[in-house]
Amino acid sequence: MKTVRRMGRSAVGDKTMKAKTALLCAAAAALFAAAPAQAQTATQWQAPRAGDWIVTGRLTQVAPTADDPILTSAGGATGLNVDVSDDLMPTLGFTYFFTDHVAVEAILGTTRHEVRAQGGATDVAVHETWVLPPVVTVQYRPLTEGNFSPYVGAGVNGMLFYGGDDKNGFTVDLDDGLGWALQAGADIGLHGPWSLNLDVKKVWFNTDAAVNGGALKSDVKLNPWVISIGVGRKF
Repeated sequence: MKTVRRMGRSAVGDKTMKAKTALLCAAAAALFAAAPAQAQTATQWQAPRAGDWIVTGRLTQVAPTADDPILTSAGGATGLNVDVSDDLMPTLGFTYFFTDHVAVEAILGTTRHEVRAQGGATDVAVHETWVLPPVVTVQYRPLTEGNFSPYVGAGVNGMLFYGGDDKNGFTVDLDDGLGWALQAGADIGLHGPWSLNLDVKKVWFNTDAAVNGGALKSDVKLNPWVISIGVGRKF
């Protein structure tokens, strides 16, 4: 693999990631700072019940935790690891209540990630890809009164890679597949049918990456954190 010396790209990536994280935190702070005042006028909002829908528009950060070794086709070490960038994008969540306490949620959205090979003096982009990561979870909501509806959930995640763009003379193939997800979050009633939402998911997903027709390979554990804030409407 060709060695490319670092030219400040990591620093730029770190600044971009910090800027995205700061944007997410600032949006969260703005929303939840307003929550106490809004809660005082939230008499029309009630915790969702059986048959209700909540449709939520969110700002979502998908943060993979991949740091897996890149190996030769024979399994030998190369001294390089995989790095996958974060992305911040809008998403939609659809939650339906089967009972007062049990709901199912599906989220829709797509994110774009850069795949890099890093190690020693090497830090080179090898691929960019769009990912469609639908997640379906079953939620349990313990409270049925008041303007605060926390929940926990578990479910499945799909990873569909599309729109790939190879970089710097490399070719990369990524396998689609299924993973698992855990979830925790809360809806905080505002006025009428509107609510604030904070949601955190942890997804476990591995993909096999083949570089240059299999000359190099990696079992990439993406395992992203999916952190969202948004506004929901109950129907």
